[in-house]
This record gives sequence, structure tokens and C-alpha cells, in this order.
Amino acid sequence: MRIRIQVIIEADQESVAPLHSEEVACFERGTLSAETLGLRLDEAKQMLAGVQQVMASQQVEEYVEQQRQCPHCQHSLACKGHHQIGVRTLFGKLTLSSPRLYTCSCQPHQKRSWSPVASLFSERSTRTSTVSRHVHQVAERLEGELGDEQPSFIEGCPDQWYKLPEPAAPLVVSLDGGYVHARSKDCRKDGSFEVIVGKSTTGEGASTRFGLVSGYDPKPRRRLFAVLQAQGLQMNQAVTFLTDGGDTVRDLTEGHSPQASHILDWFHITMRLTVLGQMAKGVSVEHKGEKFEKELERVKWFLWHSNVYKALQLLEWLELDIDTETSPVLTPMYTWLMRLFGEPLQTVM
Repeated sequence: MRIRIQVIIEADQESVAPLHSEEVACFERGTLSAETLGLRLDEAKQMLAGVQQVMASQQVEEYVEQQRQCPHCQHSLACKGHHQIGVRTLFGKLTLSSPRLYTCSCQPHQKRSWSPVASLFSERSTRTSTVSRHVHQVAERLEGELGDEQPSFIEGCPDQWYKLPEPAAPLVVSLDGGYVHARSKDCRKDGSFEVIVGKSTTGEGASTRFGLVSGYDPKPRRRLFAVLQAQGLQMNQAVTFLTDGGDTVRDLTEGHSPQASHILDWFHITMRLTVLGQMAKGVSVEHKGEKFEKELERVKWFLWHSNVYKALQLLEWLELDIDTETSPVLTPMYTWLMRLFGEPLQTVM
């Protein structure tokens, strides 16, 4: 079996141009099987590319013919030369004929010749630019519908929360931040900015992903609260925030629900303990205690086995052993220890 795919283009009724017919693909099939049923992916791409190229070429040819006549004196414009341009679309790159025409002498012009096709597709991107503009319009509309930023979105009192319907399963929100190198038109290295991304998951498994740029977004809390609201958040519903412990990420999670709990995951706990261990190697024993490194390993062991009480007790003892008054070098290590001590140490693996 041989299948031929042709494109037939009909001119408008007032035009006397004949039908244009062109074959864009030809496929062969033998015995029917699961592999030979219908189109293969490569064949579909070949057929789509062929249809796109024929269709676009005919459109360009008709447009050029319309531009060959001067709009003022109706004089035919002479052709200076033929060139080709590439135009990127959603279905790939097209190579289009772009003839250059002389301008008419009946009117003053800055240039002696011009290309109608190149002028029409000055961005060299048709569908992509259209999609980009549409995305920006939708983004501006959604931004306008977003409410004002607030320090807290908790409404009502415990008595009102008690009267609310039975809440659904807890929402689990995972948040993480990272720094991205910035660049501007004038400078390739223009500092860096923090990007915060997250995923909110309901008890049924439905998830919503979101992201924002810390320091540039004027409504970060409102944006996160809108995500939680869209998932049916109630004031009597539990929300668990899993974060990396960063200040900006932790601040983002405050004031959304009275039933919220914050958890620093296991990876970031061990990362902070590792930093403390590296700091301790450069400090003498009389300033940090004899068993500082071993006690840090014990803290990690207790956390791995979910013994949070014992881990916090060890951290408190290590805090008492550090002497920051006699050794200013210990101040950064003490700060890191207090930062870890102040985190909700729950092990999530």
C-alpha cells in the first residue's frame, strides 16, 4: 500500500490563478501490525513540516505579488534581487523567499529598495512572538486579580475555626530557594538573585507548583496564600511546610494558617551539622570542648532515629561549652549552632 499526501491550494473567487497541487509526503505500508498501524512519529513530523512549508510559501508568494504595485501611482515595482530568510515558528524553522523590490520614484523614500517579507517578519518569529504576547497578557491579568500583600492571612478566632466543616487531609508544601547569577544588557555579571520554588500537595495527591523571585516580587505571601486557597485551605486545616531553613523561605511561610507546622528536612539538617563540624576543626580544644565533633555525630545519630529530645539536649550542652568571650573566632560557630538550635528539628527523609 502506498499513501500519498498532497496539499491543494485554491485561489480566491475573484482570482484567475489555477489550483496549486504539491505532494508533501509518501508512505508505504505492508502487512498490518502494531508497528505499521497509522502514522509513525517521524512520518507525522515529515508530513507536518511539508504542509507548513508549502502553505507558508504560497502565502508569501501571494503577499509579495500584492506588494509589487505602488500604492500611490499603481506602477509595478521592479525586482532588485532574490534572497531567503529564516522564520522560526512553533512547528520549526521555515525558509522563505524574500525578493527585494525597488521603491517607486513617485514618493520620497529613505532607501532605494526594500523587502516586503523581511519587513513583515522583522522579529523573525511569528507564532512564538504571538504566544509570548499572549502569555504576558494572561500574566498581567492574573497579577491584577491577585489581592494585596498582608503580613498575615489568618482570619477569625479559635471559636470560629471550631465551627468550620471537617477539614480535608493536611496540605504539604515543599519550598526551596537557590541563587541565580544575574546579567543585564550592560554587564554579564550583575550580582545574583534568589529564586524560591515550591510544590503544594493535597491529601488526594493533587499538586500545584509555583515560583517567585525573592526581593523582586512585591506580593510573595499573597502568591503562596492564593495557591493554598485554590486547594481549599481552611483555617482549621493542618499545613506542613518543608523548607531548607533559609530566612527568606521561612518568612514566606509565616501567617498562612494557625495549624501550620514547619519542618527542616534531613538533608539540610545534616548540611548544617557538616558546616559546624568544619568550623570546629579550626578551633582549639580548650575553647570548644574535648568531644565537640563526637557530640555532633551523636546529634546526627539521634535525629536519624527520630530522638529529637535527646538531639536538642546535646545541642544545648554544646552551646554551653563554647566560650565566645575568650575566643572571638568561635562567634560564627556559635551563631550557626544557635541557628540550628532554633530550628524545628524533625527528621523527614
